[in-house]
Amino acid sequence: MFHPATRAEALRRLDTFAPKAGRSYASRRNYDTGPGIRTDVSQLSPYIGRRMITEAEVVETVLTHHSLSWAEKFVQEVLWRTYFKGWLEHRPVVWESYKTGLLADLEITPEPLWRKATEGQTGIEAFDAWAKELQETGYLHNHARMWFASIWVFTLGLPWRIGADFFLRHLIDGDAAANTLSWRWVAGLHTPGKSYTARTANIAKYTEGRFADTEGLTQNPAPLEEGGLPPREKLRAPAPLTAAPTLYLLTSEDLSPDIPAALDLRSVAALNLAACRSPLPISPHVEAFDKAAVTDAAARLNHTCTALESTTPEAVISLAQSRNATQIATAFLHRGWTRDWMEAARPQLEAANLTVAEHQRPWDKAFHPHAKSGFFALRKKIPETLGELGLGPQAMPLFAQE
Repeated sequence: MFHPATRAEALRRLDTFAPKAGRSYASRRNYDTGPGIRTDVSQLSPYIGRRMITEAEVVETVLTHHSLSWAEKFVQEVLWRTYFKGWLEHRPVVWESYKTGLLADLEITPEPLWRKATEGQTGIEAFDAWAKELQETGYLHNHARMWFASIWVFTLGLPWRIGADFFLRHLIDGDAAANTLSWRWVAGLHTPGKSYTARTANIAKYTEGRFADTEGLTQNPAPLEEGGLPPREKLRAPAPLTAAPTLYLLTSEDLSPDIPAALDLRSVAALNLAACRSPLPISPHVEAFDKAAVTDAAARLNHTCTALESTTPEAVISLAQSRNATQIATAFLHRGWTRDWMEAARPQLEAANLTVAEHQRPWDKAFHPHAKSGFFALRKKIPETLGELGLGPQAMPLFAQE
């Protein structure tokens, strides 16, 4: 397993890394020194992505060690995930297009072509090493993910969605928005006309010579085209919680649930939907981490939590009815496989007289409206928005010189 899938481990790693989240991180974050010896990046993403620790907790801890200007790069890295989630909420059709396009790509692309790449048998040393590392560990350095995606799309000429699916099936920190939009960004679809090209010299420099001879990469490729970006939609408002008797559904969307104290809580159920990431089999690393993370979250609740063995709507309905609950409550479900599950289950839930409600974290409510276009627009709002959330100025001066 990547690291223990517990909140206690997440907090320990955060406390250990926070003192290095300033200029040290900014200068070394792009270096991929290899499996097992990475100390320049936090590797907190599996925990943040499941909200075993929240973005607010991470930023607050870092800002007890550094000013915002000193920790700017790290804070921005935390906000990239928030940006991607917000951007996809504005354009949900992109997620739908990814899913339907993936099925089409899998149908028309001969499996041996992409299997050769996923099994690390392309003859491109660096790429093959990353493919094997991903499957063996469930993790890749962020810079390696960019190189890998670029080589997949532009040198190997493989469909980007099958590559994105390969990542989702194996990355422990796989995230629907961040993964889909990162692959689109590399391919030139997120910012139309601007793609990312993996270059031999860049790989050699930032792997510190581990992969010094990555030859044969396609240079200056034309970005992919898919007809431009869809128009923005109004952000979806969560269905408000009511005073009805409630079954709270715990999912990997948010494993530090801030269940409102006033809620008429009858029961809590843990639902592990890791298998819904892909139409293809999911890595055992992902399944094991998700299972352990959900179990850890359930153990931390001051309420008995039932781990549902089945992920069918009938299992949820049966438990709710046995507890006389008429409302299903969850954390806000962003675009992705968990929300897909809920939307598919909703007709059956409503037929059983169960309403579905969500509660949204202030972090998302504050930042998502700024994720309308490029990251730069959100980045400009970081100091102001952190201040509104009670972070930043209360910890250290926003732009103090150190």
